[in-house]
Amino acid sequence: MTNRQQGDRLDPATVIRAALELLDEKGLEALSTRAVADRLGVRMNTVLWHVKTKGRMLELMADAVLGEIRLTGLPPAPEDRVRELVRRYRRALLAHRDGAALVVGTFGVDPHTLRVADSVVGALLECGLDDCEAAWTAWAITYFTLGLAQEEQAAGGRPFDRALADAISETDHPSLHRVVDFLAPGSFDERFEFGVAAILAGRSSPRR
Repeated sequence: MTNRQQGDRLDPATVIRAALELLDEKGLEALSTRAVADRLGVRMNTVLWHVKTKGRMLELMADAVLGEIRLTGLPPAPEDRVRELVRRYRRALLAHRDGAALVVGTFGVDPHTLRVADSVVGALLECGLDDCEAAWTAWAITYFTLGLAQEEQAAGGRPFDRALADAISETDHPSLHRVVDFLAPGSFDERFEFGVAAILAGRSSPRR
């Protein structure tokens, strides 16, 4: 089969699947439209025909990652629903190598991204938040989840780097020294649950 024939059979979904496979194998730094084209056995222009630019390809990849989040089988209580949606959001990010960094680097206005956001905001509105509180709490939870997932993926299961502990002086940094054992980049599940609970407990509109 020629490159022309293969290119004729391509569609954006096929390109994005190949890009996600490449992401999982080699990471975000290795990702390019040329690398995706090589994987598919076509010319780079063929890939660009379907995704236009590398930036657009990344946006479609991020949306595909969020498309893996099930929006069915959620708890009926709205606050429990928020927690479960965000847990699923985190799992989707962690399911792909550099998944959090991928999503952080895009501004998603694509279908899956909007459906997930709508579900989170809708549950927050059902909790009794006003429009501002619901929107800003959704942002806060999303950014917290993205940041923690990015840290977890960057840590890659490595042990705590003692450089931080060694740099903290009991004399110069008494508060940090006191809590240093809890600054280690571990216990991600517990830190995630704590952070989500803290955001939900402290929600309050700054306009009041």
